[in-house]
Order: sequence, then structure tokens, then C-alpha cells
Amino acid sequence: MAKVSMVNREVKRAKLTKQFAAKRAALKAVIKDLNKPIEERFKATTKLAALPRNSSATRMHNRCQLTGRPHAVYRKLKLSRIMLRDLASFGQIPGMVKSSW
Repeated sequence: MAKVSMVNREVKRAKLTKQFAAKRAALKAVIKDLNKPIEERFKATTKLAALPRNSSATRMHNRCQLTGRPHAVYRKLKLSRIMLRDLASFGQIPGMVKSSW
């Protein structure tokens, strides 16, 4: 089990990312538009830098939804390899069977 504080931190990051997504996208569009004057693009850059650091999507980390484990997480299922194996062994994931020979 991961520390509760780390899981809560990821939840907070997800909330901030969703909250500031439109604003970040608009500022990035202004920055990338080469037809705009350099002063306006610079102002957009400073506004983007003033936004909370955790509102960036690149700060998000994939974690297991059941345990909070940060490593070896399958993106599609949002489960760690350990929980995936346990759930597959108990037959709780449809269509997945643990192989044995």
C-alpha cells in the first residue's frame, strides 16, 4: 500500500490539471502563434509560468487504483502488475486467465 499522502497528492494534481487545462491550452496557443507580437507572447509565457506547477499534466503519475503503487502500472486497466495477477488468479477480470504449465 502506498502512503496516503502520496495518493492524495496525485488526486490534488488531477483536480488542478482539470481545473487549469483550458487556461493552459489557451496560453500555449498564444505562445506558439508566430504571427503574434513578441511582447504578447512573452506576457503569455509569464502568465503560464505563474500558474500552479502541479496544474501541468506532465506532473501526473500513473498509480494503481487499488493500492496506489506507482511502478509497473498498466495504463489500460489502471492496475499494478501485482493486483492484476491477484485479480486474474481469482477470476475477477473478464477474459483474463492466469497461465500455468
